Amino acid sequence: MRLDHSALLLIEFQNEWLSEKGKLNPLVDKEQFTTSLRSAEKVLHHARSSHMHIIHSGLSYTKTYKELGQANHGLRAAIPIKRTFLAGSMASRFPAPFKPEGQEFVLQGRVGSSAFSGSNLDAYLRNNRINTLYIMGYALHVCVESTMRAAHDLGYEAIVIEDASSAFTQEQKNYFLTNVVHHFGRSINSNEFIQFLNKNGEDNDCN
Repeated sequence: MRLDHSALLLIEFQNEWLSEKGKLNPLVDKEQFTTSLRSAEKVLHHARSSHMHIIHSGLSYTKTYKELGQANHGLRAAIPIKRTFLAGSMASRFPAPFKPEGQEFVLQGRVGSSAFSGSNLDAYLRNNRINTLYIMGYALHVCVESTMRAAHDLGYEAIVIEDASSAFTQEQKNYFLTNVVHHFGRSINSNEFIQFLNKNGEDNDCN
C-alpha cells in the first residue's frame, strides 16, 4: 500500500461538533469524543508531516436549506429543524488544529450523509490516482459509515481510524466496529496509521 495512492479524509471536524456551543456537541459521549479529538489531532499531525493527501469534508447549507428539499424524515428533516451547519456561521467553520492548511483539499458540493453525496470527492480521488481512503470523524455510525459504504461501492479500499472517530454512544461504536465495518473495509487505530506512515517513509528513504 503506497502513501502516494492514499488519502486521509476528515469528516465534519467543524465547530458544530467541536465547540461547546455547537448544537451537536451535547449529543456525544464525552469520554469517547475527547479521546477521538486527541487521536485525530495526532493522526493529522503525522499525515501532514508525511505530505499525505489530506481531504476535509464538511457540511454547509444555505439559510433556506432548499438543497435538502421538503423531507419529513431522517437527516434531511432534522438538519433544517435544528438549523445546523448554516453556511457562513461559526458552527460550520473548521477550527484549529483541524483548519485546512496549504494544499489540503476542501470538498465542495456535499449535501448528504456520505462525503461522496453531491461532492467532488470521487473526482479528486480518481484524478489523483488515490485508491485507499483513511477515514475519521463524526458521527462514526452515521456519516463515517455512509462514506465508508460509498467508498467501497465505488471501488476504493476504505479504512476507518476508530479511535479518531466517535459515535453518540459506546454501544453504537461497538456495533459498527463489530457488525458493519468488515462488510465494507476495515478499521485500525491511530498508532497503526502512524506505523503505516513511518513504514512508507522508511521505504522511500531506501529508494
